[in-house]
Amino acid sequence: MNPFVANITNIASFLTLLADIFAVALFILLITPLKRHGLGKRIADFFGERAIFLSFLAALAATGGSLFYSNIAGFPPCDLCWWQRIFLYPQTLLLFTAFLKKDENMRLHCTVLSIVGAIVALYQTFLQFGVQSIVPCSATGPSCSVVYFIEYGYITIPMMSLTVFVLLLLLMNAPNPKKRAINEL
Repeated sequence: MNPFVANITNIASFLTLLADIFAVALFILLITPLKRHGLGKRIADFFGERAIFLSFLAALAATGGSLFYSNIAGFPPCDLCWWQRIFLYPQTLLLFTAFLKKDENMRLHCTVLSIVGAIVALYQTFLQFGVQSIVPCSATGPSCSVVYFIEYGYITIPMMSLTVFVLLLLLMNAPNPKKRAINEL
């Protein structure tokens, strides 16, 4: 791996680590009763109000990262990588449009895309850590179990993808307090 790609990989891996920590914290916040009172409520409301924009930024960064690894780093995407892209790339456009139009209804569409994308990313992550494939990977393209790098003992390209899909799922399901206030009227 050349130094430029290694530096970008180090930055992306560190950001993935931070995103994983954030996702765990957000998950805990969203499922606990703490979100109904005080600081927990203010934090949940903060992310709920900005979920579309933050999700757009995450999807945009992931789209850019996948294009970087295939077009600049020269890591050819396998079949499973393409499937993950199929479920990620449209979300960048959907979330941008939703942000511009202030359309909260896009959350359901992005949730469905993220669930399927997360399943594919999780399956590929298992393959990379030695689980036997239940579906054959392409005989002509790159193997779905090839590990181009591993950082912090667990971060690979499919793990980065899984992190983004989980983050999108959490953000899309963070309640928007503005919408909740309208529904209560």
